[in-house]
Amino acid sequence: MGAGKSAVGRQLARLLGWPFEDADAWIETRTGVDIPYIFEREGESGFRKREHAAIETLTLQKPLVLATGGGVVMDPDNRRLLAERGIVVYLQATVAQQLARVSHSNNRPLLKTGDPEAILTRLFEMRDPLYREIADLTVTTDNQRVPTVARHVAIQLREQYDIDHEPSCS
Repeated sequence: MGAGKSAVGRQLARLLGWPFEDADAWIETRTGVDIPYIFEREGESGFRKREHAAIETLTLQKPLVLATGGGVVMDPDNRRLLAERGIVVYLQATVAQQLARVSHSNNRPLLKTGDPEAILTRLFEMRDPLYREIADLTVTTDNQRVPTVARHVAIQLREQYDIDHEPSCS
């Protein structure tokens, strides 16, 4: 949460000339309601079922830059699908950076139930090892601008995975 997955993903897709999908936006489009509403009505478990269905569908699209929700890695099947069907880029941010980025957002259901810093710390401790388990690339986003991170990822993908498109400057 707050690592820059959607913003970097959009920019990376432009650099590669690939389509972009945000799993949360995909869910919202198909349900006609926003993520906080799904959490309110169905709880986190209901949302996670919808998220898994989105991952099953979206990971079949090639090529595609896919931004997932931060908790996607909690489901072992999601981790398997992501690892088997694509190149996983873990955009890692410290809790302090996450807190700074999400502090003004009302669209973060998991942060509405207590102290945001404590919640982010707990989530980071649970999720970080799982991201590292499946990540092909890990990129720190702290104090980095979106275009800088996206260009760095594009260059790494080109060098390590023989991606055809030359990243453009923007």
